[in-house]
Amino acid sequence: MTTRRRGMDHSQYRYSALPDRAPLRWPGGAPVAAWVVLYLEYWELATPKGEHRAPGVQGHWGHFFPDYRTFSYREYGNRVGFFRVLECLDRHAVPVTVAANASALVRYPELVAECMRREWEIVPHGSHATRMITSAMSESAERAVIDDAIAAVRSVTGKAPRGWIGQDCNESTRTPSLVAQAGLDWLSDWPNDEQPYWMTVDPPIVSIPQQQEWDDVQMLWLRQLSMPRYPAAVGEALEALATDGRQSARTLCLGVHPWLLGQPHRIRYLDETLRMLATSPDVWMTTGSVVADAYAAAVPPPTTAGT
Repeated sequence: MTTRRRGMDHSQYRYSALPDRAPLRWPGGAPVAAWVVLYLEYWELATPKGEHRAPGVQGHWGHFFPDYRTFSYREYGNRVGFFRVLECLDRHAVPVTVAANASALVRYPELVAECMRREWEIVPHGSHATRMITSAMSESAERAVIDDAIAAVRSVTGKAPRGWIGQDCNESTRTPSLVAQAGLDWLSDWPNDEQPYWMTVDPPIVSIPQQQEWDDVQMLWLRQLSMPRYPAAVGEALEALATDGRQSARTLCLGVHPWLLGQPHRIRYLDETLRMLATSPDVWMTTGSVVADAYAAAVPPPTTAGT
């Protein structure tokens, strides 16, 4: 029988109240580790039968076929918006973690080449933007998706990826274990903290929280925050995180979807936000794998999975 943990209804990780933890410090002493996730995704016009896509993927008038309007809106990001976002990221010289669908790595070699030229970290992000991992999948089917996504990254970078960002941050109950068994060091699907922590699977794997409160799709598309409020909202979050982070360090993840922030009327606000992060003395700009390494060096993994 599995022992029920304090405050938990599953055994993926242990409950931990942040004030009870030993203080965490980042290399160099900055109170906030900020990392940018740039999404490289392929949106299917028709989701195959039996696959699941996030409800937010649908257009303003719901699901219908063929929905060329919604498909084209997303595809705009890979034809136009991506390059506008690249210019903005280059301007501020920030390191980037690219969350890439396996299908996008095949379909958009020009975009892959731009990421490789900048030596950005590329991590697997499932197969398609319209196919989430869910508990309706069999273990063998899920393992195949994970293995294929890892292989796709390895094929374009020449090396094994180290992290995993699930499509729409969705998982089955098996996903952390399968990702860890596949040899990855970290995942970023659980927005339940402001610091990394160890998932209690075998082998242990670091969870880096990807806060949804200031993800661009969550904030601007689904919650419809006014665009001029975007830099201010991220800035307000940074101010609070930095204040708290002087006691024990924090993370800030900025999700960037080119179909959204790459629009001509939005790019200036991404530029303002990146300038703020890149010039703040409270921020250590880094990547997912570097955050995972820094955390693992500071906090040893649990000696036994599930303890």
